[in-house]
This record gives sequence, C-alpha cells and structure tokens, in this order.
Amino acid sequence: MVRLGKLPDDVELVAKQVVQAAFNVHCELGPGLLESVYEKCMTIELTRMGLSLKRQLNLPIKFRGTTIDGGLRIDLLVSDCVIVELKSVDQLAPIHEAQLLTYLKLANVRLGFLINFNVSLIKDGIKRMIH
Repeated sequence: MVRLGKLPDDVELVAKQVVQAAFNVHCELGPGLLESVYEKCMTIELTRMGLSLKRQLNLPIKFRGTTIDGGLRIDLLVSDCVIVELKSVDQLAPIHEAQLLTYLKLANVRLGFLINFNVSLIKDGIKRMIH
C-alpha cells in the first residue's frame, strides 16, 4: 500500500534520473540558450539513460463530457510517470508553477519538475512538484 504523499520507488528512480539529466545538460551547455535546445538535449540525455519519453505531448482537456483541444503540450513525459516542463527565463513565475500543476492534474500524473535552465547553478532552477 502506498502512503499518501509517498511516491513509488520506480517513480522516485525516474525523478532522480530527470534531475541528473538536467545537471548533465546544464553542466555541458550552461545558461542562455533557447528552451527548444534544452528540450532536445534533455531528450538525448534521458534516452541515453534508457528512459522512454514523449515530447510535446498533446494534452486534451475534458470538460462536461466533451474533449477540447486547448493547444496544451507537455514538454516531456518521462516513463509515463513524470512530467518535465522546461523553461529558459530570467525567473520562474507563479504562472509556471500553476501550468505544471494543471498539467499534472489533466494528465493524471503525480510528479512533475519545472526546470529553468537560465540560471548559474541548475539546482536553483529545479522545482519538484507533486499533485
């Protein structure tokens, strides 16, 4: 039985690999590039680690029995259990956190990472969020 708030070990393992991939990409490239570059590099790194992933995954919205294409796209869905939203901005804003929480809810996924690569130290750009 899973305790409320505790994630399964396999999800935690994927989470550690996502963080490691972000460290690896940031260590090699540093800040200042476009989000799309970091997304492609994270894809390469996570695939190299043996993880499955989906990129720019369409996220439909279900409202009162109707499915709506709202144009929402998840940057990365890793191993069908972790959403990764990538940014390359001066500073994360509350709207970025709200976006990730909404994606977690709509996709029925519990764990997500908001990663801003436009920082000197990547540890300052990683925010783990649980729905």
